[in-house]
Order: sequence, then C-alpha cells, then structure tokens
Amino acid sequence: MKKVFLSATCLLLTAVGSQASDEMRMWYKQPAPQWDHGIPIGNGRLGAMIFGGVADERIVLNEESVWSRNGEYADKVGGHAHIDEIRQLLFAGRFADAEKLISEKLLGKRLPAGTNCYQALADLNIHFPDLGKADHYQRELDLETAITRVTFQSGDWKNRAEYTREMFASAVDEAIYIRLSADKPGMLNCELSLSRPGGAPSITAEGAEIHLYEHVGNGVKAHGRLRVLNAGGSIQQVDGGIHVEKADSVLLVITGATDYAGGDPSELTAQQLNDASARSFDKAFTDHVAEYQRFYNRFSIDLGETEAAKFATDERIDAIKRGSNDPALMVLYTQFARYLLISSSRPGTMPANLQGIWVDGVNPPWNSDYHVNINMQMNYWTAEILNLADCHDPFLTFSERLLPNGHKTAAEMYGCGGFAAHHTTDAWLFTTGFGKPNYGMWPMAGGWVGSHFWEHYLHGGDETFLRERGYPFMKAAALFYLDYLCVHPDTGKLVSGPSISPENRFIAPDGYHAAVCMGPAMDHQIIHENFTACIEAATLLGMDEDFRAELTEALARLAPVEIGEDGRILEWTDGVKEVSPGHRHISHLFGLHPGRQYTWQQTPDMMQAAVKVLETRLASGGGHTGWSRSWIINFYARLLDGNTAHENLMLLFRKSMMPSMLDSHPPFQIDGNFGGAAGIAEMLVQSHAGELHLLPALPDAWPKGNVKGLRVRGGFTVDLSWDNGQLVEAVIHPGFQETATMRYGDRVKLISPKSGGAVTMTAACFKER
Repeated sequence: MKKVFLSATCLLLTAVGSQASDEMRMWYKQPAPQWDHGIPIGNGRLGAMIFGGVADERIVLNEESVWSRNGEYADKVGGHAHIDEIRQLLFAGRFADAEKLISEKLLGKRLPAGTNCYQALADLNIHFPDLGKADHYQRELDLETAITRVTFQSGDWKNRAEYTREMFASAVDEAIYIRLSADKPGMLNCELSLSRPGGAPSITAEGAEIHLYEHVGNGVKAHGRLRVLNAGGSIQQVDGGIHVEKADSVLLVITGATDYAGGDPSELTAQQLNDASARSFDKAFTDHVAEYQRFYNRFSIDLGETEAAKFATDERIDAIKRGSNDPALMVLYTQFARYLLISSSRPGTMPANLQGIWVDGVNPPWNSDYHVNINMQMNYWTAEILNLADCHDPFLTFSERLLPNGHKTAAEMYGCGGFAAHHTTDAWLFTTGFGKPNYGMWPMAGGWVGSHFWEHYLHGGDETFLRERGYPFMKAAALFYLDYLCVHPDTGKLVSGPSISPENRFIAPDGYHAAVCMGPAMDHQIIHENFTACIEAATLLGMDEDFRAELTEALARLAPVEIGEDGRILEWTDGVKEVSPGHRHISHLFGLHPGRQYTWQQTPDMMQAAVKVLETRLASGGGHTGWSRSWIINFYARLLDGNTAHENLMLLFRKSMMPSMLDSHPPFQIDGNFGGAAGIAEMLVQSHAGELHLLPALPDAWPKGNVKGLRVRGGFTVDLSWDNGQLVEAVIHPGFQETATMRYGDRVKLISPKSGGAVTMTAACFKER
C-alpha cells in the first residue's frame, strides 16, 4: 500500500525509535511552551494541565465547580408587555427601532467583565534545583490508560540519572496522583508550592501537606490539598511550601472541592486525601485504568497507514499543515476526543464547559461558561455515536436544573408558558436574555437542548428515561414555542420572533445592519425538530393525544424555510443579504445537522440548497474558527460528500489545531475537538434518516479500515471493516428496535438483529434483489 504520510515534507521529521511505537499515545520531544500546548488529565470533576518542564514544572489544577459569582442575570420585569410592539416594528421593517426597544425593555445588562466565570483551582509549582539540560526528553499521554508521563536524563557523568514523572486523575479515589522518581537513589530534590492568581488565597503548610483556601469572587468557597509522601530522604516546610531532599521517589496526592453542592470543602478534601493516600500508586493506577477503560474500551477505530506513529504528535500535525495525509492521526484525534469527554463529563459531574474542565487562571475566554446556541451541544455530539452515552448525562441533568428559571423567563420576558433559555448560561443556571440583540435576542435554546434528550432515547431505548425526563423537557420547550409563534400579517403563516440567526446580521432595505427579525430559518428548523420529536415521543408513550394534535396543526401552519433566487437556503425570510457572508455560525443548516429535517431521499431540493450555502460561506472565508470548521465536516458528511468532509477535516488540522491537538477557536475551545470527532463518525455510519447507512461518506483518503462499537439510533451497535473503499463486513449487534433498514450505496435491506442475534453483512448482501 502507498505510504501516503511519508511525503517529501515528512523527511524533515525525526523519530525516536521504539519508545514511540504505541499508536494510541500522543507524545512530544520538549516541554509545553504555554498552557494550551500542555497535556490535560481529568476524572470528570478534577483536572490538570501538565507542561512537563524540566527544572520548573507548572501544573494548573482544576475542579469543575470553581465558579465566581459577582452578579446575577435577571429577567427584566414586565418585558412581555413590549413583545407585540416589537413584532409590529419588525413586520413594518423598522429594525433599528425594534432593536432599540429590545435593548431598553427586554434584554438584561451584561455583568462586569470577568464575573461569573469558571476559574482554575490552583497552580502546583515544582522546582528541581539540581536539574538543568535534559537529554532523551519525552512527554506523552497514553490514551488507553489515561496516564501522562515525562521522562528524560539529566546530570553530568557522575550524577546522571533518568527521571520519570507519572500523573493521572483517578475517578475511583477522587484524587490526582503524581509520582516523581529517578533510576538512582537519593537523586530527587525539589521545592513544592501552591499558588493562585488573583484574589488573596490562604496557603499554609502543615506537616507533609499544603492547603489552599479561597472564596472565589463571592462565588464558591474552594479548598485544595496536596500531600507529599517521600521514599527516602527528608521533607521540611519552607515559606508555605515543602522542600524534599535526596529522596528516592516522591508521591504527590492532590484533592480539591468547593461548597457549590453544599457541605464543607475542607472536610471533604481531607477525607478524600486520607483515603487516597492510604493506597499505593500502583494499586490506585490499576483501579484507575479499570474504571477508565469501562468507557474507553467500548470503541475502536483503525484507518490504516500507521507508519507516521513513529513521529512526535506535533511533528505529525505540522506535516499535515504542510500537505501530508496521516489517517492514523485521525484515529488518535478521534480517541483523544473520547478521552476528553470521559475526562471532563462523567456520570454525577457537571457538564463540560467551553474548555471542558481545563482553564488557566481566573479570566478564561468567554468566562469558560455554557454557550447553548451551539457550543455546549457540540460538546456532546460524540456522546451517543462514539459509545459514551453515560457521559451525556451531566449535560442532560444540568439542563433539567435550568427548568425553574426557564419557566420564569418564558413568563416574564415573553408572557408565554413552557421553558425558554437564551444563548448562554453558567453554574448559577440563569436563562434570561442579556447583552446586545445580535447575540442575546435568541430564546430558542430549549428545543435544541431538548433534542439531546430525544437522541439519548433513540440511541438507548430507555422508555422510563423518556417518560420521566426526556419527554417532559421536550414538552416544556414545545409549550413555549406554541405560545411564542404568531401569525404573519401578510402570509397568515406562523412565525417565531422576535429572534435572530445566532450572532449574524443582515442588511435591511434601508441599509441598517440588523440582527433581529421574525421567523429566521434556524428558529423554524428547531421548532420543527422539537414538535416532530414531541409527537413521536408522545405517540410512543401513548399520552397527550390533544397536545399531539395541537403540535401537528402548528407544524402545518409553520412558515416554511425557503430557497432564495441564488439557490441557497434563506437565513432570513425576506431574502436579505448577510453582513458577513463568511460568518462562523451557519445556523440555517440546523435542519441538515444536527437536525433530521433534510435528507437526499426526502428533500433533495433543500440538500442542494445546503450545498450552495456551504459553497458561498467557504468562498467568503467561512470555517475560520475551529468549532465552525468541525460543524462543516458534519454538514458534508450528511450531504454524503466524503471527500469534501475530509478536505475540511484536513483544514481543521491545518488552521485550527494546536500542537497539543486541542482545538483553537482561537484561543482554545473544546467543542471543535468533539465536533470534529463526531464528523468522522458521521462519515462512517448514519442513522438519522430512518435507515442505518453504512460508510455513507467514506473519503478516498481512507481506502482501508475498521471500526468497532459505533452506537446508532435503534440502540444497535455497529462494527465495520472495508478495503479498497468497499464494505467488507458489517456486524449489527441487537438494539431495542426489532428491525433495521440497512443502506449501502443505493441499495437497502431489512434485517432483524433483535430476534436473530447479531447480523453479519457483506457488500454482496446488498446486491440481492
């Protein structure tokens, strides 16, 4: 087979031999020069970013609930009284007047910059006074065992030793373990301290421990503990830190907690630290691996061409940026995304935020909060299809916690029943609209978030979940939409509004750059998705017959999304032109992905119009943020255009990928990692159109490969292998549905995995009439 990676550009790379043979390891030949080039570890709640410095190591520690609270976002009292006037202004084309009224009467004010944000817990600083130049340096993350290692040699010929640092975050022990060791006795000398930027943390050293306490910006009370367990040598307290001298090895155990969920964080961290310290590093690691692999081992992928695995990860990324192809790096990238989700979103934790659980300092980009106009949802596109459904639950649970405030927002801002939420929220669960109209005037989050409850059911088949959690949430969003829709005075159709196409603007007839309108395409696609799912769910549950009828009638009257004269899906109903033709949000393609409204079988005109949208966006500079490019990969996968999807995957690496393989908005934003991996999965299997479509968008760049453990709607698990771009074998494991309509190319076949056990199919099966 042709070695596609080893192009001329790759001759510039250098390998380090057998140490880099493991294909599921990310590794580097030097320390990280900055925070977002580091290696993240996490147990869902606790996390750390590791630089791997030689003489000075900085490890940024995170705990999911370290949130400030310097203000409250509140619904503007009586906002609903102005809705009708705002609508009349919009129908009359007086967009500037409407937006002025919205700013004055409807949207709350933005809080002072830097407030109500997620923050780092602390920095762990380790200084090694005897270490200088390092040779044979390697920094790595083993994705199969979720451990980070740093190894190097240092010292002159008399005092030369090999140093090793091993670090992992244990969900079993609710602690971070760090083992420092050398291959010669008495060679470890280091100075340990905790620090935290901003505020005035209380830091004390007591015995072999360092404690950090801070009340975070009137928000949570946070507590972190570090215990030092040395083998050989001695330790002593110095200036609030701990010095270790001439040790053979050192074990650091770290715990952290806040009072976000109640309780005394000091007591909690003390108990966790005592329990974790009572276990050996090896035993803790063994249990950690077993627990982690319960998630990780459900899925595997191989795209062939593994020659490049002998090169460092940053060198491989650099080679792709210079034009090389590296299918094995796409495998590593997919499993890294799964690693990130496992590490930042476990059952019982808070959901992954804009940076997962990893932030540096106290003023992260966009407050590292929860943006629900796409970013938080994109974080969970991998959860079902890549076999991490239980990692989806933190998002679903958090969304349910928004319901009480969302009911108030629907009533106070709009005079409506049901549940409404806007473009963002935080740990304190606000749902109101705030800020400027071009991003704040968007009350549509409930339906998009609700689709995740429906997808969780469709992939798992838990009817109790649907009855008790999924359908009630979806119905709450639908009730708001039913009340929020109004009759267009010219067409008699139902339209939503006031609303926006998230963060984009259009040029009004008078030249004004407007954002707010009536009936933007994305609104109606979300409403269609929500109403359709509610009807299907209520029918399945045998309930709410009258409500189903009301939704069906509203769907029939809902103004359709239209195609403009230039062949594109219209983002706004009047066919106005966008201010930014290459805008990062491509909201009016929601019906293509993640929605289920548009398919080649049912709506070929809308699919072709979606192609036109993407061509225009990309020609105008679209896809310039990491998450936007990831969304484009998914769009092209749904369009069954594997080569263009792959082209955009390569552009994601070339333009929005850091050496750490973390996604760059810029700066770092984790949704691009999750969205890109979801796009790879969509290229290999799709199930949104009522069929189980095998290899729907397989690119020429992946002629041979196999994947095991893909989860699809109906609850089926799919294993696939292919060669020369053609299906070799598909194994369909039983789900909760009795039958599945299989598609490969233009042929379909009905199978019954549930009654007959797993079904094995080859390409020949689809040739039978």
